Amino acid sequence: MSTTTLASQRIASLLDENSFVEIGGLVTARATDFNLKQTQTPSDGVITGYGVIDGNLVYVYSQDASVLGGSMGEMHAKKIAHLYDLAMKMGAPVIGLIDSAGLRLQEATDALNAFGEVYLKQTLASGVIPQITAVFGNCGGGLALVSALSDFTFMEGKKARLFVNSPNALEGNEISRCDTSAAAFQSEKAGIVDVVADEAEIFAQVRELIGMLPANNEENHSYIECEDDLNRICPDLAGCVGDTSVFAAQIADDQIFFETKRNYAREMVTGFIRMNGMTIGVVANRTEIYGEDGEVEEKFAPALTTRGCRKGADFISFCDAFDIPVLSLTNVKGFEATTCAERNIAREAARLTYAFANATVPKVNVVIGKAYGSAYVAMNSKAIGADMTFAWPEAEIGTMESHLAAKIICDGQGAEAIEACKEEYAALQNNVASAAARGYVDAIIEAPDTRKYVIGAFEMLFTKREDRPAKKHGTV
Repeated sequence: MSTTTLASQRIASLLDENSFVEIGGLVTARATDFNLKQTQTPSDGVITGYGVIDGNLVYVYSQDASVLGGSMGEMHAKKIAHLYDLAMKMGAPVIGLIDSAGLRLQEATDALNAFGEVYLKQTLASGVIPQITAVFGNCGGGLALVSALSDFTFMEGKKARLFVNSPNALEGNEISRCDTSAAAFQSEKAGIVDVVADEAEIFAQVRELIGMLPANNEENHSYIECEDDLNRICPDLAGCVGDTSVFAAQIADDQIFFETKRNYAREMVTGFIRMNGMTIGVVANRTEIYGEDGEVEEKFAPALTTRGCRKGADFISFCDAFDIPVLSLTNVKGFEATTCAERNIAREAARLTYAFANATVPKVNVVIGKAYGSAYVAMNSKAIGADMTFAWPEAEIGTMESHLAAKIICDGQGAEAIEACKEEYAALQNNVASAAARGYVDAIIEAPDTRKYVIGAFEMLFTKREDRPAKKHGTV
């Protein structure tokens, strides 16, 4: 890079030292309307090239807000499109560092076409190479789609803005009351942003994520030598049933868990761990969030929600595309029951069910709490394709809780009959032994032994192959 700019500094902060090689550094705008001919546009407002992160090849573009606000025009987009072509040929991730005023108005239809060219490249790359964007400044209008088309989005917590429509352009809204472009909204409400942090932490987190992910969908190099004990006992695991983000870290190699969509639908946990050096995707129900002092900060009902199902389905789809095995931790009694949820819960629960059932990667389910009704079935049950299902001795699996079933079965028979029916139903139907006797659970395991059993299952499933009916794609 010939001159030092904020855009170039960001690339240097992200990549291994002295590893970046710039491509297209001499490209400038071709348009001349509205005095652009007299305007200097070095690199046309975007620095593109390649480098390495912990030795892993990555392609990077970084928008330069000092050049026409980092706006996207014809040549700006062509540089990004060319970068995608190289990344697809080499099978390596693309990382976009966003800081842009959006569409370059002086280039009109050329700029619009430029957006389309980038969208097309992102679409072709989806499921082939990982795509990551990090938003440091403005990412508005059509550029927001670039972020949403990526697999993972990081956002600086104070200065970054991500929006399709400006907050003040929304009827009845005022930015001081509801800043829909802020990191808080986009991570908590919209669910586009995976991680909110300052710039330095974002670079560290992107580097950590790249280390977890395969380079592409065919050559999975996301394996490292495991120095953690494969048979390590996790004595405190039973106490983590409520907060499964802590649970995931406990069973992971070196207790490292990279959580995705951290602030969105927090009743569903998604993210990556390593087990025996292999990257595993985790999808888990959560009923509590623990603070740093170990105290419960927030509680959730043990239910599948609209947002939780959407979050889980998208994550499973990514894992399946990149051949990353999936571990589910089930603790759910039913579906969210509100008028608002009823508008979409069937559709989103169906998407979650489809994602689990459609995935051909190795799939392991551990029932760690309650597992009732169709919600349990949707959470990677054996019925929809889990390869191995484990359950803890205290887990409950059944149609519904025994006291509810008893009220239905013994309707009108009095309290004593209902109580007797409740005990009988619990003994016959709602325990893991009865589920195991029918083959719905492969093994009943003690909570502290979960890590070694799950590692053993994924080792056994390492060479899994599963054919599906020939079709272009599903429609769910």
